[in-house]
Amino acid sequence: MSQITSHSTTNPNETAIIVGVNSQEEDQFDFTSTMEELKALSETCRLTVEAEFEQNREHFDHKYYVGKGKLAEIKAYVEANDIDVVVTNDELTTAQSKALNVNLNIKIIDRTQLILEIFALRAQSKEGKLQVELAQLDYLLPRLQGHGQSLSRLGGGIGTRGPGETKLEMDRRHIRTRINEIKHQLETVVAHRERYRNKRQQNQVYQVALVGYTNAGKSTWFNQLSDAGTFEKDILFATLDPKTRQIQINQGFNLIISDTVGFIQKLPTALVAAFKSTLEEAKNADLLLHVVDASHEEYRTQYETVNRILEELDMSHIPQAVIFNKKDLAQNVLPSVSNDSIFVSAHDDADLAQVKSFLYRKIKQTLHAYEETVPSTNADRLYFLKQHTLVSEINFNENENCYEVTGYSKE
Repeated sequence: MSQITSHSTTNPNETAIIVGVNSQEEDQFDFTSTMEELKALSETCRLTVEAEFEQNREHFDHKYYVGKGKLAEIKAYVEANDIDVVVTNDELTTAQSKALNVNLNIKIIDRTQLILEIFALRAQSKEGKLQVELAQLDYLLPRLQGHGQSLSRLGGGIGTRGPGETKLEMDRRHIRTRINEIKHQLETVVAHRERYRNKRQQNQVYQVALVGYTNAGKSTWFNQLSDAGTFEKDILFATLDPKTRQIQINQGFNLIISDTVGFIQKLPTALVAAFKSTLEEAKNADLLLHVVDASHEEYRTQYETVNRILEELDMSHIPQAVIFNKKDLAQNVLPSVSNDSIFVSAHDDADLAQVKSFLYRKIKQTLHAYEETVPSTNADRLYFLKQHTLVSEINFNENENCYEVTGYSKE
């Protein structure tokens, strides 16, 4: 079945309000920072946020998400100010989405949909676009039944790159068929990537993966270290497609460096699953380079969020080095740095040299020391050691007519 073209369903200047419930059920998240993120996510989707509504509750209301009193307050504001969209800080159930739509009679978008909208805008590669569509359809499928008039609003999203209203005309069977098609195509891409990974592992290629909160500066450092020219901008989720480059340090040692999608609080589990192959590069890394935006008020919360997600992805065992980034923007901030961290700016040449030296030290800590004697006639072996191990010293022994090499290797 051919892929159906999506269409914009609305203009880019819609007005919105954001609504959040500070529930005791979700005490692992910092509510204030998640609301700030929700506003930033909305603005990334070109929504104009006119107001914020917050409510403290022990539990989310099973029918309306918020309590009836807060709902009446929201309804009055929506009608008085001609609001186009309500954005909620949590993923809504089908019943909650439908009840809010019926009561407010405007478009209802939850946090998961909002993130999917941005992912749809950012994805460039075939793989990225397939993963976005898969996540969107997985989200949409259980919500198709019983929406009636609100169905087009649910699927149409904010008029960016969502499934669009045309996809909603497909029945559940066709959507399941499309999901299976996408999964099959992704399996081919993943198998192709796995072959490359296996080849790198056979060649003992060292792998570094940049991880971190969205907009922390991972792509900037990826560019600085690899001269790759990756898209970098001060926006959320600037990088979605996995990018990998080979770089050299220590005058010959080859390593692979990968940029990854940024993490965020309340990152939907289904979305992480859909982008599993994007994160596979990081899951196979020998070292994680964790980039933290030190200029952000909640940088410690963001740092902890990334580490929590890494744990959920079974990646907490991988050695980690921390780059506290944006020193030039961090006012009166001095992160607690250690041997495992560094405080720098990506726009300072001296700091770039510091990061390269820091990276060298951290890589060395993850490797095993070795000593090897190489006959002067074996130029191939000497070349291999320079490329695939971190050579610290080479001395020529004239008496034995050989090279005495010391360094660090993966095995």
